[in-house]
Amino acid sequence: MADSIAIHVEDLGVRFRRNRRGSRSLKDLFGGAARRTRPGEFWALRNVSFDVRNGEAIGVVGRNGQGKSTLLKLVAGVLLPDEGTVDVRGGVAPLIEITGGFVGDLTVRENVKLTAGLHGMSRADIERRFDDIIAFAEIADFVDMPYKHLSNGMKVRLAFSVVSQLEEPILLVDEVLAVGDKAFRDKCYRRIDELLAEGRTLFFVSHNEKDLRRFCTRGLYLDKGRVKLDAGIGDVLSAYNADYVV
Repeated sequence: MADSIAIHVEDLGVRFRRNRRGSRSLKDLFGGAARRTRPGEFWALRNVSFDVRNGEAIGVVGRNGQGKSTLLKLVAGVLLPDEGTVDVRGGVAPLIEITGGFVGDLTVRENVKLTAGLHGMSRADIERRFDDIIAFAEIADFVDMPYKHLSNGMKVRLAFSVVSQLEEPILLVDEVLAVGDKAFRDKCYRRIDELLAEGRTLFFVSHNEKDLRRFCTRGLYLDKGRVKLDAGIGDVLSAYNADYVV
């Protein structure tokens, strides 16, 4: 059923430049040449198609540089495709480049309100959830300190705490569970388990096979910017390991 689809991707393609010499003119962008690969450009993703159903947990695997994070950013709306379509049918909670968007000179309190508001949380919801966000991040003693003075670990904890409080139906996760100490990672795992139990949709990029098997039932194996295999997570990991793990 069409209404059970959370993410629909069809014939998706996106190009990047290797250097400035490959940059395109306005004439190229609005003319027929815009769809051709010009000198200095390469396709990061090409001919990528798949659907993600509501409540499904998808793990994306592949070597570095194969288009995994690029795909996540396209789904998040951070990037726009050069070809094809990305249809996301619901709001997203993006756990990608997790500490981005915070302002160093603002306090922790101000950053929580700003970031949560930019993600669409109402002022009333921010006030209602503020104490839970700070408690989860374990930074209650630092709420009125400038954000730039937090340790890297504190910044990651705060960012995860804010985004995981969003009520969006689709959760996008890119390797953020690889950071932080074990105690906090375990807390993150439990929070993601709770979100999945609520019926959220998970689109999860990771190199951690244990995490992929824990959270995901299905996998996408990206190789050279294309989907090499779309199958159960066990089959996808077996195929990937057979190709690259000695």
